[in-house]
Amino acid sequence: MKKQKLFILGMLLPVFAMGQQQAKDTIRLFFLGGQSNMDGYGYTKELPKSLKKDFKNVWIFHGNPVPDENPTGGQGAWAILKPGHGVGFSGYQNKNKLSKRFGLELSFAQTLQERYPNEKIALIKYSRGGSSIDSLAAGKFGSWEADYRGTNGLNQYDHFLNTVKNALATRDIDGNGKDDYLVPMGILWMQGESDATTEAIAKKYYEHLKRLMDLIRASLRTDDVPVVIGKISDSGNNDKGKVWDYGELVQHAQEKYAKTDPYASIVRSTKHYKYSDRWHYDSDGYIDLGKEFAKAIYELNKK
Repeated sequence: MKKQKLFILGMLLPVFAMGQQQAKDTIRLFFLGGQSNMDGYGYTKELPKSLKKDFKNVWIFHGNPVPDENPTGGQGAWAILKPGHGVGFSGYQNKNKLSKRFGLELSFAQTLQERYPNEKIALIKYSRGGSSIDSLAAGKFGSWEADYRGTNGLNQYDHFLNTVKNALATRDIDGNGKDDYLVPMGILWMQGESDATTEAIAKKYYEHLKRLMDLIRASLRTDDVPVVIGKISDSGNNDKGKVWDYGELVQHAQEKYAKTDPYASIVRSTKHYKYSDRWHYDSDGYIDLGKEFAKAIYELNKK
């Protein structure tokens, strides 16, 4: 894993350095990651007209979300942002297959464009429903633990690295004939439910979250790139009155991370959202979530 990490960083360095030397086309870059509530379970048919469109000056590279052992993880292609990057999306051999669902990316982009008018924005997204940042909770959904070997050594962190590598292999993402200078501006992380199933795993969440965010920052070659955490919530839709038995421990760890890292904050509006099932917010929830993430990341970048 260490060798792979260094290889990826070596791949990224020329891209950023070349952009700095030429400075031809500057684009603000954001990474979106996590599990199913980052995937997005909103229905595109329920989108308001203002979000049911192609977003001018916003591009997305959505890495193919697959189980740990699958070698196609992180494949995809840059495209203009539009609805369809929710659960069910896939990317394979430089082709994207949109779904009928959406996540927070649409309202996130719209809110950012209000704050950065006439500027270009790039999103790199990789998330997988049910994935954990603790290898002991990985199960069939996958683990973001960088050192987790699994069956063949490929895990969700590897798929993330492959997503970033594939995204940055394109030097002209908007196709205007100019090399792009992608400026890392933020990491958006919506995850934690899968780590709230046992007390032992939930108690380790802060340690694992800090390490993973440090690794993602390193992959973007920006140690202080802002991080916004989405606070997990609970629908309470089971016989016990809650879905995640140790969700409070994960929430505490998320709050601790946002408090102790000077370039991090947390979105707490999730506690007010309605659900489309036991685990996932409804369409209105994802729209609000994107807005809140955008506001938080914008404020962090003003520091």
